[in-house]
Amino acid sequence: MKYRKLVMSLLLTVPVFASAADAPAKEAICRACHGVNGAKPIMDSYPKLNGQSKGYLISALKAYRAGERKGGLSVVMTGQAGALSDADIESLSAFYASAQ
Repeated sequence: MKYRKLVMSLLLTVPVFASAADAPAKEAICRACHGVNGAKPIMDSYPKLNGQSKGYLISALKAYRAGERKGGLSVVMTGQAGALSDADIESLSAFYASAQ
């Protein structure tokens, strides 16, 4: 798989979210792949998060957290979203929905 090295490097270098009190760090971890304000992903295959619907982002993050989304780099997102609480998901989704 051509993404295998990338996935492994992300899993080894991008820390999993530490705690619910760590919201700024959580957004910074998203920024590592999706860019500042979710506006400029590091790869064309990564989605822009800014301006997405809050409901869509909540749904997507909860699906990743539950392991229901598959394919592509879902293994990375499943790992990252797995550490998010419902409050974290709500907060991050609101941030990216309003970001420009």
